[in-house]
Amino acid sequence: MKEEYEDLILKVTGAEALHTGAKIQTLWSGYGEIVRVHLQGSKRSSAVLKHIVLPQEPRNTTLSHQRKVKSYQVEMTWYKNYSTNDKCRIPECLAAGSFGNEQLIVLEDLDLAGFDLRKNSVDVTGMESCLSWLANFHGRFMGAEPQGLWQTGTYWHLETRPEELEAMADKELKSAAQKIDGILSSCRFKTIVHGDAKLDNFCFSGRLPVVAAVDFQYVGGGCGMKDVAYFLGSCMQERECERLVPGLLDHYFKELKAAVDGEVNFAELESEWRAMFVYGLDAHSQEE
Repeated sequence: MKEEYEDLILKVTGAEALHTGAKIQTLWSGYGEIVRVHLQGSKRSSAVLKHIVLPQEPRNTTLSHQRKVKSYQVEMTWYKNYSTNDKCRIPECLAAGSFGNEQLIVLEDLDLAGFDLRKNSVDVTGMESCLSWLANFHGRFMGAEPQGLWQTGTYWHLETRPEELEAMADKELKSAAQKIDGILSSCRFKTIVHGDAKLDNFCFSGRLPVVAAVDFQYVGGGCGMKDVAYFLGSCMQERECERLVPGLLDHYFKELKAAVDGEVNFAELESEWRAMFVYGLDAHSQEE
């Protein structure tokens, strides 16, 4: 690790010394890594460092490279300028900055806060916990402008993926894709969406009834049903969805009602978003 990066981490954590621990994840196409940094002489025993290294020459198509570069810029803006609450917990951002073709985001280690479990599958209770997080997140940002974020959030937003659209094998869905995208984009009630709300991006706790979420590269404006459909699609097969979705949607909207501002016409919001859910599922299937 470069000395200036070490100095930054020591400064923002108040630590006297540090050493790099285990790699948590290698970023897409080798564009850096996420590592745990162990600290000495700080009230924090560790922090998480997201270290982005942008290649001088793109390793993929120009469009996919540009999309990924923007996603890292959006994530840095998110952590620097936006905040949530304990009902939609995210890691505290300790520092974020650019150094030439490299970017650093120093984050709270959620493991230390009790969110030390990652799950490959969840039961209904686990899904409800994640849907509660999404409902509180969507409620908090209802009507907010996504300044500095993606104007239209989500990992699979159609306008940013013309190559994937062209390569789509399902010709019927391909022809309907733009219509589906237009319907989702035209909704009256908009919020800020997580944008990549798959199960892998939620952190669970063995002692707390709530979850936390990470990975905000595709956060931006849109209909909350995009997140809900994507999350449920990451947890269940189609047959299980048919059986469980009605009750899970009821839970989400109950939580959303408690989270939104009292000035929002919730009956109209719920009616519109329930109708949008099926389009969110169709949009999710575009990615697959």
